This record gives sequence, C-alpha cells and structure tokens, in this order.
Amino acid sequence: MKEKNIFIKILILFIAVLIFLLVPSLQKAVKHAVLILSTFNVDAVKEYILSFGIWAPIVSFLLMVFQSIAAPLPAFIITFANAALFGWVKGAILSWSSAMAGATLCFYIAKFYGRDAVEKLTSRFALDSVDVFFEKYGKYAVLVARLLPFVSFDIVSYAAGLTTMDFWSFFIATGIGQLPATIVYSYVGGMLTGSVKTFVFGLMILFALSIIIFVAKKIWNEKNNK
Repeated sequence: MKEKNIFIKILILFIAVLIFLLVPSLQKAVKHAVLILSTFNVDAVKEYILSFGIWAPIVSFLLMVFQSIAAPLPAFIITFANAALFGWVKGAILSWSSAMAGATLCFYIAKFYGRDAVEKLTSRFALDSVDVFFEKYGKYAVLVARLLPFVSFDIVSYAAGLTTMDFWSFFIATGIGQLPATIVYSYVGGMLTGSVKTFVFGLMILFALSIIIFVAKKIWNEKNNK
C-alpha cells in the first residue's frame, strides 16, 4: 500500500512537470503572472485580469490559487483588484472562495508530499518560523495567522498540513479568519486610487493588529484560568 502511494505521488508530480515543460504557452503565462504579482501594482493586476474578457473571474480565481502555492506572492493585491473590477461584494466572494481553494490545495500538498516538498516550495526558514507560531498558539494558530496580513497565507496552510490537524478544523479556522480581512480589503480596495493605497494598507495592518491583540489576550486568559 505504501509503495502504491509513493508511485501515485511520483506519477502526479511527473505529469505536472511534463505538462509545464511541453506547453510553452503555460510557461509564458506562469512567468507573466509572477512578474505582474511581484510588482505589487494593483492597476497592473487589474489590467492583466481584465485582458481575459469574460474569463476574467476564472483567471482571477486561478491567479489566487497560484499565488497560494507559489510562496510568497501577495494575495491582497488580487483582492484589491477583484474589488475594483467586480464590486466589493462580488469581489470579496471571489477572493474568499479562491483563497479557500488555494489554502485547501496547500494543505493537501503538505499532507501528500511532506515537509521536504514544502520546503522546496517555500523555504526552511519560513517554515521553521511558522512552526514556532503553531507551538505558541496551538489550536488558535491558523485563526490568528489568517487575521494578520503580514503572515504568509500559503506557508500557514502548508504548515497546518504537516501537523496532526484535521482538514475541517483547518478549513473552518481559515474560513473564519480570512473573512474579516477579505471584507475589509474588498470594501476599501474598490475605492483606492493612487498614493491613498499605501495609507489605507497601513490602516488595515493596524486593524489586523487590533484583532490579534484581542485574540492573543483571550488565549492568555484561557491559559491562566487552567
């Protein structure tokens, strides 16, 4: 049974690599997506997504899933772009659902391929730092991490997959933790122009810090009451 699982893992990986190598247009698309997201330019991401016409929502969805796998590309840029292109309500739904799909994929990649594969997709240092985060916050780790815009979304998903945490605990914590930030980013993102973006992003970090302080205090009180 173990040998069969190893064979399936290798086969899936081989097919994925083979498709990537044999389809030049796919390679070009991936490189272009990485370049666009790396600029941290909301307008550039909006133009890129919009260039696909009626396929724009699907491309946005796939872009969010892609950035989840390819740490540490920024997710909030896509959330801003979705809000500006589709309205903050539809944009929030699109951003949240695609982020959940990406988180699920990362979780199962970690479960399926293990720590060595995850370290290649992220980095050993980043993974070690998140391990400490999980040790510190225990069952609250995923929820707390999702409330912080500067904690890598995908690395937390990978790290959770390496623990004994079951999928539904991870999924629910991710869904609840991701929702406030997605709503705020989407609501504000549709109104941002020019240099105001930097200012508002600073305010959102402050908002996230306020939440984490509240959650951390709750955890601290629970530990002291035991």
